[in-house]
Amino acid sequence: MGDYDDKLKLTDALEVGIDESDVCDKTRYSVTCQDLVDLMKRNDILVAINEKFNGISGLVKALNSSVSQGLLGTHSDIEDRKKNFGRNYIETRPPKTFLCLVWEALRDPILRILSVCAIISFVLGMVIDNVKTGWIEGFAILVAVAICSLVAALNDWQKEKQFRQLQNKIDDEQVVNVLRSGNIIKQKVSELVVGDICFLNYGDLIPADGILLNANDLKVDESSLTGESNLVKKNLSCPALLSGTFVMEGSGKYIITAVGVNSKSGGIMLLLGAAEKTHEVHIKLEESTEDIKTSKNQNKEKEKSVLQIKLTKLAVLIGWIGVAAGVITTFIIILRFCIQTYAVEKKSWDKKHLIDFLHAIIVGITIMVVAIPEGLPLAVTISLTYSIKKMLFDNNLVRHLTACETMGNATVICSDKTGTLTTNRMTVVESYMQCTHFNGTPTINALDNDFLELFCQSVSINSNSGSQIKPSETPNGFPNQIGNKTECALLAFVLELGKTYQSYRDEVPQEKFVRVYTFNSLRKSMSTVINKPEGGYRMFSKGASEILLEQCNRIVNKNGRIENFDQEQKENLKYTVIKNMASNGLRTICVAYKDFSSEQAAVDWEDESNVLSDLICLAIVGIEDPVRPEVPNAVRQCQSAGITVLMVTGDNINTARSIALKCGILEKNSDFLVIEGKEFDSKIRDNKGKIQQELIDNIWPRIRVMARSSPEDKYNLVKGIIDSKLSKAREIVAVTGDGTNDGPALKKADVGFAMGIQGTEVAKEASDIILTDDKFTSIVKAVMWGRNVYDSISKFIQFQCTVNFAAIWISIIGSIVLSVSPLSAMQLLWINLIMDSFASLALATEHPTVELLKRKPYGRTKSLISHSMIRFILGHGFYQLIIILIITFRGHILFDIQYGFTNPHIPSQHLTILFNTFVMLQIFNEINARMVHGERNVFKNIFENKLFSIIIIGTVIVQIFLVELGGSALAVHPLNIDQWFWCIFLGFSELLWGQVIITMPKVAKRFFRNLFR
Repeated sequence: MGDYDDKLKLTDALEVGIDESDVCDKTRYSVTCQDLVDLMKRNDILVAINEKFNGISGLVKALNSSVSQGLLGTHSDIEDRKKNFGRNYIETRPPKTFLCLVWEALRDPILRILSVCAIISFVLGMVIDNVKTGWIEGFAILVAVAICSLVAALNDWQKEKQFRQLQNKIDDEQVVNVLRSGNIIKQKVSELVVGDICFLNYGDLIPADGILLNANDLKVDESSLTGESNLVKKNLSCPALLSGTFVMEGSGKYIITAVGVNSKSGGIMLLLGAAEKTHEVHIKLEESTEDIKTSKNQNKEKEKSVLQIKLTKLAVLIGWIGVAAGVITTFIIILRFCIQTYAVEKKSWDKKHLIDFLHAIIVGITIMVVAIPEGLPLAVTISLTYSIKKMLFDNNLVRHLTACETMGNATVICSDKTGTLTTNRMTVVESYMQCTHFNGTPTINALDNDFLELFCQSVSINSNSGSQIKPSETPNGFPNQIGNKTECALLAFVLELGKTYQSYRDEVPQEKFVRVYTFNSLRKSMSTVINKPEGGYRMFSKGASEILLEQCNRIVNKNGRIENFDQEQKENLKYTVIKNMASNGLRTICVAYKDFSSEQAAVDWEDESNVLSDLICLAIVGIEDPVRPEVPNAVRQCQSAGITVLMVTGDNINTARSIALKCGILEKNSDFLVIEGKEFDSKIRDNKGKIQQELIDNIWPRIRVMARSSPEDKYNLVKGIIDSKLSKAREIVAVTGDGTNDGPALKKADVGFAMGIQGTEVAKEASDIILTDDKFTSIVKAVMWGRNVYDSISKFIQFQCTVNFAAIWISIIGSIVLSVSPLSAMQLLWINLIMDSFASLALATEHPTVELLKRKPYGRTKSLISHSMIRFILGHGFYQLIIILIITFRGHILFDIQYGFTNPHIPSQHLTILFNTFVMLQIFNEINARMVHGERNVFKNIFENKLFSIIIIGTVIVQIFLVELGGSALAVHPLNIDQWFWCIFLGFSELLWGQVIITMPKVAKRFFRNLFR
């Protein structure tokens, strides 16, 4: 039933009356910004208002506003208020400049060591070796370090830019209902000004500080401010509302008195340094130092996803291997040089030997640079930011970066029903009125006129004024349902009965509203009490049929008269009408009323058990919310992807079962459970009433639908699945929700999805991803993108590990046999640049495909490097190693050229062919790396990723320029056409060898199967 009543009527309401004719058409205020700031700091705020302004009406008048009309809303008025009282916006700290990001990238220890070595090489080369050419190698290393740092800085800059764009998009979607020039309009939170009259409803975030004008059972969660979990009731004696707190019950309206940095949350945001995020008014307020530290640690723990944990372990392992390889290589080169120079050749010490020692150190450090997987975090960041940006087009607004990847490993989805699995366009299709069951809309003659008037009045008045039916914007479209969909269905039913709901609303002036019991998860009903013209009160109620019907002891019969309604008749009505409607997938709503005579003037409106009893049943209506046509196929895709889909709803169990069957969540004659929340709660508690995980594990795998579930039931189910001990790998749970009370479950879930259209601010705040279209198919797309991220990282890992494997062993073997690495420091740095940056961009930006949903989730405990990836790394690594070693020791013979290792510091065709072939092997192997599950067609959809093609072609072009023009800087010599042809052919052979590697396991498996048959 949703968010109710912004009409602002109640006994404890602050009825602020000012002379509307006194509202001026020019900007003038009798209060300053500082006065208002000081006012909001007062503990005795009501006393202060009375002393300074002679009551709240005086405060409204001082701000030149109007309770009934709001602000004039002219451009000059709004701008003047922003100038005098500030904007509801906190300036962000300026983003780090590109040069700052470059400097941060240069703080990497390896790059610093390389820079020092480059400077030493530059100086020694100039002083000791050769003034004309000795500077080249040191300068070239500095250039390579600069390129690496620039690439890292560019990525950080783009990442920060994307984050700010995402934050701005979230900010743009924060709107609130505001009264201006007598009209209720939706206004961005950032455009609110002091003096605005704002409406608050159940689940809303309070956007600015202010003073309450009117309240309907309004209760606010101020735990973010005070740390107290109890809800605070706002009324005449407690009128202060503070930004950043949440409306948990009821509704109201208030006047804004402080915005932006002048508000309480704004001031604390500045003190905490939290203003880095644009206008993030929903941050927690005035946390203690320990609370802040705890929340930060919790955020860090939540931000570490399954993939990140695996990547950290892998990066540490590869890093240590690289360090060991670099140290061993340096030691061997220096040892060989010393033995050869001082023991064999009997030479004495020469200062030029420092150059040789420095070369050895540089080679060792460069091997570390190549081996240490600096590209892993880059690839993860690129993949995540790229995916998040693309997910916006698939209606997924990702609020937390790691949620994208985590969703790829989801094993259970607990989905809401309304609006997610269904269209959220409610229509009354059946009704039980005057003890008669109607299919479709009853004719006017079929109903008593007095009954019809009473029913239409009940539906029209007992509803949120924001719920309206507006004409369609398209010629043949359906009317627009604005506001709560259930209420809209009832209002549309009134229109179909030939009445106008607005006329009933206009007939009841504000002063006749006595009390409004807003909808919440406990009472599951809404009631509005008004003054009757002839005296006394009348209460209109509507709510869940099973619950509200129990409070009825009378009913309107076929003749339009009221008769008794005993328990036997109730049970018969439940079985013949409610259950029948629910079995057809209809949501059943009971409409009732109750009269209080003038003798009952001393009604205790706080005693709900007495007030909401002895009702007269007017009607039972069946509302249909059709299943979205795309949902059944999406559910099947999830099931084939190894994901269990559960429906968790507050609807009737029969309605829930019917919708679940239509969606494919349930199958006929299946042994899966359809259970109510109360039954679930009783089954998971022991004799002492405590929840036991063993009891949850006994039941949750068989549950497919939980109906009539409370927020606590939903939370307990989610927590129980996450803590389940049934499998080695912990279940990863995604939850959808739209209501305030879904917050705990959304927060507890590994990934929480909030509804962007129908979701409350509380739900959005607790979520990780916001569905901007409220569709289940968008969740399926999130699964695809999450799995695509995982696969993209896996592609990069198998590519990088292959390069690492080959480069490290080539350097070690070359150092042992030749006392020098076959690949120079500059060449290894270029390979490192290809591996870390370009490959990250190429492999981490692949588009997801439907095939991703045809396999099971990876799980938490499965190794990041799969068997097929190990086969890829070792198979291609050894192949590259053999080719490079053949060129190293026999290349001069095969190509009939001069042996390059006679003087390895002088550029030669031999060493250039070796370097060029190694690069070509990586370029073609990058195409192989596009597949991580042993797929044979490595060219599948290759041209759909234009960036991949651009990077491959661009790398080849750059390599040509480097070989032909690099000279001494890269220790290369120009090659002729034949030599280029052989380098490219050897690189191309990687594609052929890749097919052999894919075939080998199948042949081996078939061989052993036949052998032991």
